[in-house]
Amino acid sequence: MKKDTHNFVQEYKGLGAFGLDRETDEETIMFYLQKFSEDLFLKTLLPRLPDQELKEIYLFINDKLKRHLSEEEYHSLFLKDR
Repeated sequence: MKKDTHNFVQEYKGLGAFGLDRETDEETIMFYLQKFSEDLFLKTLLPRLPDQELKEIYLFINDKLKRHLSEEEYHSLFLKDR
């Protein structure tokens, strides 16, 4: 059984613009991140990034996870190991 889902990007009919309002901003970020995380796209992009950019992406994401999720949320929602 699959643990991961990307349903939002399949059904999204919104504006896809940033800076209009909070709801549209959140939807746009969700759309971008789901597109960004597609396997074929990442297999194309990641080898082109220098080590420093890979590290920056990792540290940025890790910082946001630590700052905004509890330990339980991190495991149950992000890692899905609980």
